[in-house]
Amino acid sequence: MNEFDFIRRYLQRQPSDSDVVLGIGDDAAIVRPQPGYDLCFSSDMLLKGRHFFADVAPEDLAWKVLAVNLSDMAAMGARPRWVLLSAALPELDEAWLAHFCDSLFALAAQHGVALIGGDTTRGDLVFNVTIIGELPQGQGLRRDAAQVGDDIWVSGRVGLAAAALNSRLKNCVLPPEAAPECEAALLRPIPRVALGRALLPVARAAQDISDGLAQDIGHILKASGVGAELWADSLPTLPALKQHLGRAQWLAYTLAGGDDYELVFTAAPEHREAVSVAAEAAGTQVTRVGRINGSGGLQIVDAAHQDITLTSLGFDHFG
Repeated sequence: MNEFDFIRRYLQRQPSDSDVVLGIGDDAAIVRPQPGYDLCFSSDMLLKGRHFFADVAPEDLAWKVLAVNLSDMAAMGARPRWVLLSAALPELDEAWLAHFCDSLFALAAQHGVALIGGDTTRGDLVFNVTIIGELPQGQGLRRDAAQVGDDIWVSGRVGLAAAALNSRLKNCVLPPEAAPECEAALLRPIPRVALGRALLPVARAAQDISDGLAQDIGHILKASGVGAELWADSLPTLPALKQHLGRAQWLAYTLAGGDDYELVFTAAPEHREAVSVAAEAAGTQVTRVGRINGSGGLQIVDAAHQDITLTSLGFDHFG
């Protein structure tokens, strides 16, 4: 099987989306966005040894390659529509490719996303996805929209993926009852697309948690010119992690571990009920974990309102 056989056999699946005028098979794809909508673009690269282990199952890898990009659309409140996939593969292993592509297209189908192009080359497992979504014109959950007095909310549970990663790196031992859920969070994060779209008329600013909650909320604070108080003991995580790991360890995982792909967002206090309704409609748990203030910085406090200092706020590729 050569490169072009691979593209035709595994990637050139006819999209059901009528807005794809021309898909894979030409020099470029052509799509037709809906009138009255803005296009929303994002791109993420995943490298073996940096973002995933070499022995990861192809179906788990495909899921994560797409899920982290869907999460970017969720953070904007956008409807994901189209993706382009570029891949560097060491060889064209048909069994591996079948598992990878079946998983990729299954997740894409869940969110109504069409694969419309990309590139392939020989290399040591590198993937880059460009995703395009749609937003009602003039709308979007931007990082620069938080206001003093806003509540800070987090979706789902944080710290699980970091706990699983550190378990694999022999930095901690997970309690048996927590291990499966932590592994699932690391390998197959759930992109909160439905929640992001439900929050579009309710929330102000949002960000997906990829590099660590403390670091990622810092992007909102900087863009909005505000500060925040974050309540560490209110952060949603697995109770078993709190019970089994030392306090400093689970705080580091929940606040700075990253790889959560949950949403952190702000909303006015008068919209608390509306936030709860949006979360229920999306089938996603949300937790209020802090408040935006005018301090210009991030203060992390415990239940007794004592300051917590972290040695790291999150992941940095060049740190």
